[in-house]
Amino acid sequence: MEQLNRLKSKSEPTLTVLIFVTIAIGIVSGLAGMFLALLLHHIQHVAYGYSHTLAHPENFLQGVSASSIQRRIFVLTFCGFLAGFGWWAIYRYGKPLISIANAIKSDKPHMPIGTTILNALLQIITVALGSPLGREVAPREVGSAFACWLCAKTGLSTKDSQIMVACGSGAGLAAVYNVPLGGVVFILEILLCTLSWSAVIPALCTCSIATAVSWIGLGNAPQYHIPNYPLSASLILWSILVGPIFGVAAFRFHQITTAARQSAPRNWRVLILCILNFIVIGLLSVYFPQLLGNGKGPIQLGFTDDLGVDLAIRLLILRVLIVWSSLQVGAQGGLLTPSLANGVLLAIALGGVWSIAWPGTHAGAFAVVGAAAFLGAAQKMPITAIVLTAEFTGINFNFLVPILFAVTGSVSTFRFYANRQANINPNQRISIP
Repeated sequence: MEQLNRLKSKSEPTLTVLIFVTIAIGIVSGLAGMFLALLLHHIQHVAYGYSHTLAHPENFLQGVSASSIQRRIFVLTFCGFLAGFGWWAIYRYGKPLISIANAIKSDKPHMPIGTTILNALLQIITVALGSPLGREVAPREVGSAFACWLCAKTGLSTKDSQIMVACGSGAGLAAVYNVPLGGVVFILEILLCTLSWSAVIPALCTCSIATAVSWIGLGNAPQYHIPNYPLSASLILWSILVGPIFGVAAFRFHQITTAARQSAPRNWRVLILCILNFIVIGLLSVYFPQLLGNGKGPIQLGFTDDLGVDLAIRLLILRVLIVWSSLQVGAQGGLLTPSLANGVLLAIALGGVWSIAWPGTHAGAFAVVGAAAFLGAAQKMPITAIVLTAEFTGINFNFLVPILFAVTGSVSTFRFYANRQANINPNQRISIP
């Protein structure tokens, strides 16, 4: 009896601590996601002069398009200087950055809070100024860094700490994009690779809390607004046939971006190369303002049937090039929204060809399916990509059928090429960045 009481006395505080840590991570991740998103919007408005009110209906693409050519080039030049100097200073004077994946694998999860926050702020600021990389890594890193610190302070076990660090990452994603279920699936499918109750329960709690907290400043509207597109036999057959094409494209994109990250400079060269890279992007924005930012503008245009095939092909080629070049020169950022954008642009191009033989399907319908197919393969997260696409757009339930077909084809093809590469060159195995 005494032994049972001792076990209870030991387990009860642990459960109390777990509940406290779970709630705290959800709240802090939500606040971090909200703050970083508001900071991004404010910098965009100030940089391109289209509004000083965060609730202004004019979006980033409209603001960039309305700004002068000189302003775009100046802002991108400043972005290059800030990116180069900022990351050079972090590499030179900051503590070594630890990725979320490596922190989760560690027996004692740790991420340097100061350096991680500075890295996250640099990502948000440069994306706001026009960097083509994604913003989702920043809130994920802040959430995970806080989780590492809190778990160390509360003395959680290694297993519980690893789960909480993953939850901090997923909760940050959920907060910044208003995707609570997507954040949960991301934690379970990508970061922890488990469906155990010990992971599912805190994942559900942290992502729900973080999303609700972010609503205070960001609202609860979906990221993208799309018309109510009808489902057709043409779209379903197209999704079956083009899935492998998205898989091949995603595999090549993953290859070049991974290689670019690995070979990016960490010394004084990052300053010079970043300035040159972003000046070129600024010059390109004179003719293609849709290139600036993480890709949300082209995605919205594609989803609403406002993007032609010719422009989509040009933007696809240019966006792949500038995402690759930005990573190659040492800039940091995510690839979630850039991957979505690639999928949308490729889908509009392929859908345009398909419509010659079988007209009647909206380009926006192709875009929704293509976005999920490319994202699922390029980031090796098929289930997460499907859930994210549904939450991003609020699509009808029956639209999941063509999405499932396309994602199946793209991910299977990606896996085929990844396995073939591993057999040819074992030193170049595909892994999650």
